[in-house]
Amino acid sequence: MKYVIYALLLLLIVLHQDFWNWHRYEPLIFGFIPVGLAHHVGISLAAAVVGGLAVKYCWPAGVDVADSARAANTPERKGRA
Repeated sequence: MKYVIYALLLLLIVLHQDFWNWHRYEPLIFGFIPVGLAHHVGISLAAAVVGGLAVKYCWPAGVDVADSARAANTPERKGRA
């Protein structure tokens, strides 16, 4: 799954360039959104989805548990309820 996430990230990098809409504002999406702005909205939503997939499938196991255990054993926290 890690390589799928890498491929999706590379695809987002390529699609983000948007060289085909540089000098166009027509057609208007929903009658008022220029096509370039709509493209960037789509790229932003896709980046959020790919980021969520990366966190879900590529985050190392046990990192959060180790950090919370280390924070619970700090001198400031010992002895407090």
